[in-house]
Amino acid sequence: MTTMKTTRANLVVLDMAGTTVADGGLVEQAFAAAAQRLGEDPASMIDYVRATMGESKISVFRHLFGDEARAQAANAAFEEAYGELVDGGLIAPLPGAREAVDELRAQGRTVVLTTGFARATQDAILDALGWRDLVDLTLCPADAGGRGRPYPDMVLAAFLRTGAVDGVQQIAVAGDTSYDMLSGVRAGAGIVAGVLTGAHDEQQLQTHGATHVLGSVAQLPGLLAGADR
Repeated sequence: MTTMKTTRANLVVLDMAGTTVADGGLVEQAFAAAAQRLGEDPASMIDYVRATMGESKISVFRHLFGDEARAQAANAAFEEAYGELVDGGLIAPLPGAREAVDELRAQGRTVVLTTGFARATQDAILDALGWRDLVDLTLCPADAGGRGRPYPDMVLAAFLRTGAVDGVQQIAVAGDTSYDMLSGVRAGAGIVAGVLTGAHDEQQLQTHGATHVLGSVAQLPGLLAGADR
């Protein structure tokens, strides 16, 4: 009896800012604008913001402000500020990112882009880059029930919505933050790849479960092709 190989990573879940998208520190700029609008000192919050890169932004504001109304106001201010920065042309694909996605799809893999931003901000980024039709599916926390990273929900939503693979071990997750790594591990992904183009360094990525650490997402198609053999 022949057993079919079921470990090929045919579903690839990619983070956006810091992994496929270079935003030039726009997240921190938008956080600063939001904090100032609420009369807070951004400098008192920046360490937490950096440590939680990749997390759903409303969750970050809930922690920082403790009050739901103020957290919602801060989140709205953040999304507005980030959107203005994106509209100002201050965003670009990371080198090789689009080509990597094209190669992954040419290899027969389903590709999903995920973010900790709200849907309106995610769509603004996709429009600015001309990426509306680049991938098979895009997800934000609201699309997965409201919980962003480090929960596994967006990865599992990609698994359920695409039906691309038979089991979670056939998922590859790639991101630049410790929370990307945690979400991949918690979802049971077979490959959890950290990239060094964003928020966190190799040690942070490995500590939080990275199975591989790459210089950039441009190396991911080669990694997965090698893992198929």
